[in-house]
Amino acid sequence: MTREELMRKAIELSVLNVSRGGGPFGAVIAKDGEIIATGANRVTSENDPTAHAEINAIRAATEKHGTCDQAGCETYSASEPCPMCLGAIYWAHLDRLFYGNSKQDAARIGFDDAFIYREMELRPEERRLKSEVLLPDEAKKAFNDWMKKDDKAEY
Repeated sequence: MTREELMRKAIELSVLNVSRGGGPFGAVIAKDGEIIATGANRVTSENDPTAHAEINAIRAATEKHGTCDQAGCETYSASEPCPMCLGAIYWAHLDRLFYGNSKQDAARIGFDDAFIYREMELRPEERRLKSEVLLPDEAKKAFNDWMKKDDKAEY
């Protein structure tokens, strides 16, 4: 399939999801023009704030490939990914991202992630989500144990 056909599939998923009562988001993961996985927004239907289209597509792709590393694949998203989804795309090592609607387009219909980007720039104590360090010395045990492992799975 061409890039345009893959993008049209992501858009089709977003339109279909709206008709089924979901959010206007769809995503496709493809490799060499072949669809590997798809996802649609399932936040309200699954009561899961992480069930965004891109996350669902990544979950399906990793299950299919049996690895969290999706290098060699591309993401097609009906809308510019939110910060969570963009982070997941980076962590999955997807090679490229194509999207239709911009984050400004999404903000105009009530899906505004700008506050998250602003919050990320603040020091933790200045963020709306109150945060504080607690038991850091105890927490470091897992990090120290990880660093000593010879058989760790790098990702």
